[in-house]
Amino acid sequence: MIDIKHVSVRIKHKPVLTNINLHIKAGKVTALLGPNGAGKSTLLKSLCQDNQLDAGQIMLANSPIQDWDRLSLAKNLAVLPQHASLTFPFEVHEVVAMGLYPLTLSSKQGMILIDEQLELLSLSALKHRSYPTLSGGEKQRVQLARVLTQLQQATQPPVLLLDEPTSALDLAQQHRVLSLARSLAHQQDYAVVVVLHDLNQASRYADELVILERGQIVSQGSAKSTLTPDTIKQVWQYEPQFINAPGCDTPLLY
Repeated sequence: MIDIKHVSVRIKHKPVLTNINLHIKAGKVTALLGPNGAGKSTLLKSLCQDNQLDAGQIMLANSPIQDWDRLSLAKNLAVLPQHASLTFPFEVHEVVAMGLYPLTLSSKQGMILIDEQLELLSLSALKHRSYPTLSGGEKQRVQLARVLTQLQQATQPPVLLLDEPTSALDLAQQHRVLSLARSLAHQQDYAVVVVLHDLNQASRYADELVILERGQIVSQGSAKSTLTPDTIKQVWQYEPQFINAPGCDTPLLY
């Protein structure tokens, strides 16, 4: 789905990513993990061409991502940033409607699609609320509805990039959003890439974990193979306790 080949990125002459090689698959949730400054968000931004590569190449559906025209790329790849700055007093449904931009739909079809995404994110009751009056978590869910609207005419398995999508959400909404991401991957063949800090959430919801440290991949694979005591101690300088919880395939970390 996405092939990242020997990618390196410098920001202000400082190496931030070094020789990254990664294959991101459709139908899977891939979690990017690592301490602050590890390069997680930089890698995500590189996937949506917000960063210029110093070396390497990113392929989307066997074509260099820079060769995609902007309209086609917008239909097939969307990103939910950690913070979305919007201060104009748009109503919630108008913000979600921004995701209609690359689509070819009638006004009626667009309205139906917006209502579907609001329902999916439990936002229907906020449809006519002014966006700036919402809480941080509500704004994050509205932006996710906008992003999902944008991908509704993808010509191949859509790519959904999520940069710390749970950072502003309460506990229940965190799990609902991550459960939705997993459902989109497993049931609708999305390729989901998500930046997370919570290792237990990554273990529970992601199919593939990629651990970065100082701009390099130090481990990737299943939760069992990557979240080992030695790796966690090396990357996060923390010695966790592992607890086997009933009904969990992987242990909980404390």
